[in-house]
Amino acid sequence: MSDDEGITGHYARAGIAQTILTAVRASLPEGREISVADLAPADEFHIGGIEATRRFVPGLALKPGMRVLDIGCGIGGTARFVAAETGAEVTGIDLTAEFIAAADALSSSLGLTARTHFHCGSALDMPFGDASFDGAFSLHVAMNIADKGALYREAARVLRPGAVLGIYDVLAGPGEGTFVFPVPWAAGPQASWLATPGEMRAALDGAGFDILEEEDLYAYALEFFARAAARGGPPPVGLHLLIGEGFAERIANLRTNLAARRCGPWKFVCRRR
Repeated sequence: MSDDEGITGHYARAGIAQTILTAVRASLPEGREISVADLAPADEFHIGGIEATRRFVPGLALKPGMRVLDIGCGIGGTARFVAAETGAEVTGIDLTAEFIAAADALSSSLGLTARTHFHCGSALDMPFGDASFDGAFSLHVAMNIADKGALYREAARVLRPGAVLGIYDVLAGPGEGTFVFPVPWAAGPQASWLATPGEMRAALDGAGFDILEEEDLYAYALEFFARAAARGGPPPVGLHLLIGEGFAERIANLRTNLAARRCGPWKFVCRRR
């Protein structure tokens, strides 16, 4: 089995969009149209969810009419948020066909098909021309990609010079001890490729990016999970579908690894040279 097949096998689920839409519509007053905010608990599944997206997106300075790329778009939650909030036209690419089908269906339910477009394909070999995009972002994607240099070289290829790339990813931390699996992005170490901050800086520089801003969000992640635990209640339906069996164990293991500083989320904002 190839690495790509292993990744898609980990994430693939049938009926994602319909299950999410059914659950969200059931929670709304009769006759009210679904909004981007209504879908957010189910389609923003990085650490911090929609709260983290709201912190992250303004730093990219995206504007109406810009062509923006979402690398590893999942089911399109962040792409829809960016399209609705900034007026940019967002193209998403993801390796998992079921995610792309769900992204299309969920965008259609919100009337955003004119400003969000989704493609099934590899982030290492994207079906877009050179300098096609005015900006790009990638949230919780590189953990599943071993060759970070190839990932960011391909991102640089499709971005015009001067374009901004925003990254919000889980990186390796300085903590000791054995990393505990499974976690949300991988059942075991064969599918988990966490870079250190130093390795990320080197990969981005080698790919042709200047780092404008970076932020260690370890403390934010701990605080987010503490608040989530205090609220109690079941997790959003989208997370159950996307993470699959053993949801509670995977989240618990992530929190264990975070607490031991074996990993943590990190933000980079870069400019294509």
